[in-house]
Amino acid sequence: MQYSARAEYKVTSAASLRRRPGQLVVLGFLGAIAAGTALLSLPIAATGPNASFIEALFTATSAVCVTGLIVTDTPVFWTTFGHVVILVLIQVGGLGVMAVASTLGLLLSRRLDLSTRLVAAASTRAVGLGDLRRVLLGAIRISFIIEAACALVLAARFSAGYGEPPGRALWLGLFHSVSGFNNAGFALFSDSLMSYGTDPWICVPLAVTVILGGIGFPVIMELLRQRRRPGRWSLHTKITVWMTAALLLVSTPFFLLTEWRNPATLGPMDLPGKLLAAFTQSVMARTAGFNSVDTSQMNTETWLGTDVLMFIGAGSAGTAGGIKVTTFAVLAIVIWSELRGDPDATVSDRRITLATQRQALTVALLGVAIVILPALFITTSSPFTSDEVVFEVVSAFSTTGLSTGITAGLEWYHQLILVVLMFIGRLGPITLGTSLALRSRRRLYRLPESAPIIG
Repeated sequence: MQYSARAEYKVTSAASLRRRPGQLVVLGFLGAIAAGTALLSLPIAATGPNASFIEALFTATSAVCVTGLIVTDTPVFWTTFGHVVILVLIQVGGLGVMAVASTLGLLLSRRLDLSTRLVAAASTRAVGLGDLRRVLLGAIRISFIIEAACALVLAARFSAGYGEPPGRALWLGLFHSVSGFNNAGFALFSDSLMSYGTDPWICVPLAVTVILGGIGFPVIMELLRQRRRPGRWSLHTKITVWMTAALLLVSTPFFLLTEWRNPATLGPMDLPGKLLAAFTQSVMARTAGFNSVDTSQMNTETWLGTDVLMFIGAGSAGTAGGIKVTTFAVLAIVIWSELRGDPDATVSDRRITLATQRQALTVALLGVAIVILPALFITTSSPFTSDEVVFEVVSAFSTTGLSTGITAGLEWYHQLILVVLMFIGRLGPITLGTSLALRSRRRLYRLPESAPIIG
């Protein structure tokens, strides 16, 4: 009788996780943030007085949610211990807390039970439970390989080009490589990458690393498997690659056009420097957070364009935020099909399911609501302009980390709002997308149709 009760409990627990795997993902991230806050509150984490609760919480959340917004000067305020804690939080947050935990369990026990596989699948967006082991181990392996390659290039440049001692150069390379691949945007320089804005040996490796981290692990793995047969790419991979390339092709000229004569940004640079800085900013605006020019001195129209890029974000199941390029692409396809009068939304000889269309619309509209309400409150209760506040709010929600420089000057309750936005931005797409997919159900009947007037 006792065995039956235990068996029934296990079945019930597995069923509960099947219905709500996203909840454990949320709890995992909350646990990582709590641990990070505790560690950053220690005396050895700060160079001066102990970090306040809000400083430690904000920094830990920003690191775990791979955002990069800061309320303290990272290289000055935190000690080496604090930097190591931030680096570990970035790595764990970028890979996904539950993905890391599941991978450790997989390595130790060589197997995962059903409930753990469900939670890990929710965190990594694996296409099925059967491929979960490959996805988990592949994500870890890809992360370390790309981060190591970028770290070595950066370390060589810091050492040979800027005279940094080998140990210091390697540490700078490692920190910025991990921060870049995980789209975190934390830097060990007070001006981020502004001192290296025209150095292609710093900006290009970081930009490539950011792009690879942003497109997502499943896409990278499929590109490696099907590198000689692009015709066999899945629709998700095609949309992610196409949209990433298209946004880069549009955003780079946009930055050039709007900032060409700005004396505080691109104005003083020569043509190669302007091209490099514009490309770097177009990459970083898609949730990476490094800035090679002074973001606070950008023109208003550049802020607005950056808001759009940050809100769109990068690929699903990657380290970036935003509503994701696939969501944006699906909505664009639906609109184009409607304008053409097509009964179905199609792309690349495939029909987009109605369930996918509804999910994309839900994610996008909820994202708009999540941005607008906090922006209205902060604008009406702070001395900053609406342009600055909207930029900061979108940056937090999209886990980008770019800033107009007002974050540290906000009141503590405004900063708590940004903490919540960073958490929602990192976890929202995962838990919402998972819950929408798991809650889909079939009805045995359909109600009569009705058509309200639109427009």
